[in-house]
Amino acid sequence: MSMRSLILIAGVIAAAATQVPAYLERFALRPQAEARAMATVPQKVETQSAASRGAATLASDSRGHYLGTFRMNGKSVDALVDTGASFVTLPESVARRLGFGAAALRFDYPVATANGSITGALVTLDRVEIGPVRVRNVAALVLKDDALSATLIGNTFLRQLSAYKVEGGQMRLVD
Repeated sequence: MSMRSLILIAGVIAAAATQVPAYLERFALRPQAEARAMATVPQKVETQSAASRGAATLASDSRGHYLGTFRMNGKSVDALVDTGASFVTLPESVARRLGFGAAALRFDYPVATANGSITGALVTLDRVEIGPVRVRNVAALVLKDDALSATLIGNTFLRQLSAYKVEGGQMRLVD
């Protein structure tokens, strides 16, 4: 890999690092609100039986958010779909439940937030699924629990889909 490529990659990562915290601050739910939202959301995941593509549909909650129960590395995780988030972003407690131990969670990735600079850990999820929609090798950012209370499904997942669409209070994800 050339030096020019490395500089370009570093620039893209730096740009993403400055944008992720703003979206996290904007969309991350506080613990009580998150618990209420997950308990009351009329989550409905419909599947498409087309042979070539799997699809899942999420209904929006009363605030217009799309919440669903995803499977990450084979374990269920409640998450908020955030089309403005660069990465799938996990609280540390969720990452540990998914099998990422202390050795895998090196909190050395700089992230600038409205409340100052923090560090996150970059990991790769083997697979992220909802209904029949399956995506492999998904980059994710792990933040300390006090910096993030809800799991966010960002563009490292969404960009690997063949399509996603929001219409009429529903979000349709197609692999």
